[in-house]
Order: sequence, then C-alpha cells, then structure tokens
Amino acid sequence: MILYNVTVNIDPGVEKEWIKWMKEVHIPEVMATGIFHENKLFKLLHMEEDGGVNYSVQYFTDSIEKIHEYQEKYANALQEDFKQKFKDRYVIFRSLLQQV
Repeated sequence: MILYNVTVNIDPGVEKEWIKWMKEVHIPEVMATGIFHENKLFKLLHMEEDGGVNYSVQYFTDSIEKIHEYQEKYANALQEDFKQKFKDRYVIFRSLLQQV
C-alpha cells in the first residue's frame, strides 16, 4: 500500500473555510480520479510557532504506478485550484510512504 500524505500549515484566519472546502470540494475531486481507494484528514495536535494550524491529508492507493498516473494526469490541475483558492495562506509539504 502507498500513502500519499499532504501536510498543510493553514492560516487560522481561513482554517474553517479550508476544512469545509477540503471536505466538500477538494478531497472529493481527488477521490473522483479513481487513483485512491481511501482518504483521511487529521489535525495535528500542536500549534506552529507562526500561529499556523497543521493538517495531514492522507490518500491511500495500491501501487506507485497509480501515484505516477495521478501526478501525470491530475495533480497539476488540482494543486492549481488549491493555490488559487488559498493563495499565500498556507505552506504545504507532500510525501510518499510505502507500507512495510
């Protein structure tokens, strides 16, 4: 199993709007690609020194090939939507993990 983890530090001023948009728009759009079979959204239980709030958005799939397909076909457009919606109100870090 492959975990595509997206860690987001979001400005508290847009946190509620971001959560709503993630749950109602962005995550459903990512799942609609058919690449991932499960997702989870977690809030990290500590505050950053800059006052931002951290979340981990986790998407699960079966193979690295599916991740490559996601990156080639879908990631750019979905990430651009994210950038346009929240502009300079976040910092993001993406990682891939393989279950052992």
